[in-house]
Amino acid sequence: MGSFDVPLEDGRTQLEAFVEEHRAAIEAALDGLSEDQARRRLVPSATTLLGLLKHVTWMQRVWFEECVGGTSRRELGLVGNPDESFRLSDDDTVASVTAAHREACATARAAVADLPLDAVVTGHRTGPRTLHWVYLQVLRELAQHCGHADILREQVLAG
Repeated sequence: MGSFDVPLEDGRTQLEAFVEEHRAAIEAALDGLSEDQARRRLVPSATTLLGLLKHVTWMQRVWFEECVGGTSRRELGLVGNPDESFRLSDDDTVASVTAAHREACATARAAVADLPLDAVVTGHRTGPRTLHWVYLQVLRELAQHCGHADILREQVLAG
């Protein structure tokens, strides 16, 4: 269900539709690309199409597993900061990073399934916030990185 399918639904349904739409879009940026294309660096930073998907996977794990779930980054085996989350290992492939993203999304859905939007979650190191805020933060990051992915994909396909 996309965002245009829920214009009169409750706020939770709308937020979830937008988040799901962007989760699918960031994955779709890799559709039909070779491993080399997915890894191609076109900007001075470590940002690549595959790195973007790896980063949004990390980001969602931070917000849903650390912040909502209360498990530390160390316990989750996550790198400590956003810059590190873009870095690809030799073992990272389109298939493996996509699978990790899908697993993180499923875990996120389960973590919030029984929580109301006004639930206060306390697992993030910068302090408590509402679940509604977490959804907005995740949506903001996904939207931003989908835009990056659109531009990078266009450059990869043109090159």
